[in-house]
Amino acid sequence: MTHRFDPTSLREYDIRGIVGKTLGADDARAIGRGFATLVRRAGGTRVAVGRDGRVSSEMLEAALVEGLTASGVDVVRVGLGPTPMLYYAEATLEVDGGIQITGSHNPADYNGFKMVLQHKPFFGEQIQQLGQMAADGEWDEGDGTVSDADIEDAYVGRLLAGYSGGTFRIGWDAGNGAAGRVIEKLVQQLPGEHHTIFTDIDGNFPNHHPDPTEEKNLADLKRLVAEKNLDFGLAFDGDGDRVGAIDGEGRVVWGDQLLSILAVPVLRKEPGATIIADVKASQMLYDRIAELGGKPLMWKTGHSLIKTKMKETHAPLAGEMSGHIFFAQDYYGFDDAQYAAVQLINAVNVIGKSLTQIRGEMPALVNTPEMRFQVDESRKFAVVEEVLDRLEAEGADVNRTDGARVNTADGWWLLRASNTQDVLVARAEAKDQAGLDRLMAMIDAQLAASGLERGEQAGH
Repeated sequence: MTHRFDPTSLREYDIRGIVGKTLGADDARAIGRGFATLVRRAGGTRVAVGRDGRVSSEMLEAALVEGLTASGVDVVRVGLGPTPMLYYAEATLEVDGGIQITGSHNPADYNGFKMVLQHKPFFGEQIQQLGQMAADGEWDEGDGTVSDADIEDAYVGRLLAGYSGGTFRIGWDAGNGAAGRVIEKLVQQLPGEHHTIFTDIDGNFPNHHPDPTEEKNLADLKRLVAEKNLDFGLAFDGDGDRVGAIDGEGRVVWGDQLLSILAVPVLRKEPGATIIADVKASQMLYDRIAELGGKPLMWKTGHSLIKTKMKETHAPLAGEMSGHIFFAQDYYGFDDAQYAAVQLINAVNVIGKSLTQIRGEMPALVNTPEMRFQVDESRKFAVVEEVLDRLEAEGADVNRTDGARVNTADGWWLLRASNTQDVLVARAEAKDQAGLDRLMAMIDAQLAASGLERGEQAGH
């Protein structure tokens, strides 16, 4: 038996598609067969499986489990919950890998799979290998068993282990995502006063899209914080691995700003440690880490790439502009929005100022949101190379970690190719609007020189 995947579904960091169009039960079964075969070849026998609250997740789970057991692996189902709960299961149960069925923060008709093998992210070439194995029908045969493990309470307990974070009044918006039940249990055990919204898990996302990095999705949380005069608000994406926050005045605290706050207690405990952020993060963050005595390290965007770099550098903390925050100090090194929320409360307490004051004292920089430009898949990496060649010929100050990040007297700008979509991503940051305009003109000039224009921006 062989199987062919829709080529668009096998992504760099995970497998994702539109259910009924580019992703279905046969794909889930083939993923199970291939993953189980790789687990067995690595000497393993057991895999944990979790799922998010999407309408299609139970159907995909059933097919995935069928595939895993048909290739001789025993499955431990941990049920409905956020992706980090599956990562926690993979880190603490006696299993050799884990798969979460999740569409992350994509629209409701999407779904997909995030995978871990022997405590390491499963991505890139490994995902392509599943496609090749399916095309060749190169799967082990076997007869695995299925059991269930209820780990939700143990996970919530782990989130709070060693917590001493003071008493605050906080709003929580779960966005009808998979973390809803966990958040309800979490706030019952946290000191202070907590107000939750949209914690019922509903794969139709009836209230707003579950992506806290887009400010429009934080409108309900801003209303809640304002009406109840709360200290701050926290928001979660569809599968609970990305966190968003607003201060008491409703200002967004972006991913790089959160990292600059979280770095304080981490560096007190581990002076001089390396802290990693992606190439989209503000210069303010890198300066702040250095000021706190840490070693800032700029790295490529993508959760699998960051996790791998953390292991290599023994970094206790890392984060992405997109709200993925990874903790290895007293934790397992994966991105967990619920744990990040608890640690943020703790950091605000350690700093001894309100989140509103902390946010207000950050340098006032003007920056663009992440801008995305549609570009032909075959051209996206080539355009970045052309830009790099021109910049180096001009003697510009360029960092090539992930695309082109260019420093000028005004600030910096970035142009990189997305690993997951046919888009180029740009961002710029300056001390004032006039400086930002000059940086944007530089981006436009580079795009024009490669025959592109900024024009219509592609959505997420």
